[in-house]
Amino acid sequence: MPFIKLQSSDDVIFETDLQVAMCSGTIKSMLESCAAEDEAVPLPNVNSAILRKVLEWAEYHKSDVNPMANEDDDDKRTDDITPWDKQFLEVDQGTLFELTMAANYLNIQGLLRVACKTVANMIKGKTPEDIRQTFNIKNDFTPAEEALVRMENEWHEDN
Repeated sequence: MPFIKLQSSDDVIFETDLQVAMCSGTIKSMLESCAAEDEAVPLPNVNSAILRKVLEWAEYHKSDVNPMANEDDDDKRTDDITPWDKQFLEVDQGTLFELTMAANYLNIQGLLRVACKTVANMIKGKTPEDIRQTFNIKNDFTPAEEALVRMENEWHEDN
């Protein structure tokens, strides 16, 4: 089974199964356009801690039919996260954010989808104030601006 070397932003080299690495559309494209087989593929936007987690996810999902597939019908559902993925994503918010960013950069649609669904579940049913508190977001609206936004979106709050 062929292996490939991946280099994180903090210069840690990971040797992984080629099939695992090919879960990433970005890595797949890099390999198709790169001739050097011995050199590590540089991943300047992913640190070693996050790359380790991404590779763990990809190792588990390497046998999925098409881990890069974009399943539009399932994108609207947030209750279909597998127990393994749910447990895998039980991390602090910073790690979840970095995993989401890495999945986006590496073009790993399956990981990006479950990470985004996890965030959606974190905000589902919460008020704007609760969401701000959950994600430590500063409210930069003046009271008048906030009242205007609420008035413009009344139709949405009725649903």
